[in-house]
Amino acid sequence: MREAYDAVAAGHICLDVIHDLSGSPPSKFDAMFVPGRLLNVGHVTFSTGGPVSNTGLVMHKLGISTQLMGKVGNDLFGQAVRQIVASYVPHLADGMVIDETVSTSYTIIINWPGADRIFLHCPGANDTFCADDVHYDRVAQARLFHFGYPPLMRLMFEDEGRQLAEIYRRAKATGVTTSLDMALPDPTSTAGHANWVRILQSTLPCVDIFFPSIEEILYMLRRETFDRLWSTARGSNILPLITPELLSDLGRQLIQMGVKIVGLKLGERGLYLRTADRAAIKSPGRGCPSDPGAWAAREIWAPCFQVSVVGTTGSGDATIAGFLSALLRDMSPEDAVTAAVAVGACNVEAADAVSGIRSWEETMQRVRSGWRRHELRLTSSDWQFDQTHQLWIGSCQQSD
Repeated sequence: MREAYDAVAAGHICLDVIHDLSGSPPSKFDAMFVPGRLLNVGHVTFSTGGPVSNTGLVMHKLGISTQLMGKVGNDLFGQAVRQIVASYVPHLADGMVIDETVSTSYTIIINWPGADRIFLHCPGANDTFCADDVHYDRVAQARLFHFGYPPLMRLMFEDEGRQLAEIYRRAKATGVTTSLDMALPDPTSTAGHANWVRILQSTLPCVDIFFPSIEEILYMLRRETFDRLWSTARGSNILPLITPELLSDLGRQLIQMGVKIVGLKLGERGLYLRTADRAAIKSPGRGCPSDPGAWAAREIWAPCFQVSVVGTTGSGDATIAGFLSALLRDMSPEDAVTAAVAVGACNVEAADAVSGIRSWEETMQRVRSGWRRHELRLTSSDWQFDQTHQLWIGSCQQSD
């Protein structure tokens, strides 16, 4: 009999090519990238990228038995992806699909310390991933099924997301707890023009845990608000413009669309959590909490921990892995969001997506030892600061 796993991480996977540009500050970007100019850079780091790798390998490092399910070609990049994954534990790559007819996806990451990243991405095999590429017999043995980055996978958003909805319908039928992560589409691409409202309407009723970033969900559900905030921020960081009222409204909308647990990633402003009522929390599959009352109708905003940022590659994926690992350990929502931002903080202490991650025990000890958080001030009377957990608690009611 095949070994059972606690979690399956499926969806987008690629080879990340990360250049060391630490000697070139962001202020010199325009002067550096001039046609015909030779740029001296540092060493290059090869790692696997995308949620199959980032979230899956981080959960593995955090002590969660995990199976990876992505799609690669039988080319040099595909061999590198499989070799990197197998270097952790050989069985991690057992669920990978190898397609002789396609090339492996890769991303060139331009990553300066202290600045956000620029990605040069080739979708490759990810564009051909379909519902039949998921090994549902293995999903049926797991407690959690996590899928990520459908906006970077052509068949996942074509035909109003029929393939994506089919994946979640078939996964949910096995009794597993389902989780979904997103990515921000390029507004000029086909994904950028997809009908994401329809895609989410057809998919989210079979999604238990939904973890988009605030930018992603605004782009998909409230494009006018996204464009307004982007214009106000003059094409820069919109996070300072995000209000508690907007988060509560988005959380309520996503719960009404069928999600049981909503996590909105807020970058340096932390993580927002919203959960459904007790009846819904009781039914999210084998990975659900044993105490639904503790998870019912909760609203929490977790500030980030203080670290020296080396790179932000995979930080959102690591945050999700921390949360899912806590959920599978049957922890409280307060402890789960704390674990999420703690693992995310460890991630940004390294240039790639995995090497900064510590063991679960070491990460939790770091939290218990008084690891300081960034200050997060909320002036809304609907939010109260929990001094014990160092979290902001909202006032949503079970009647929602």
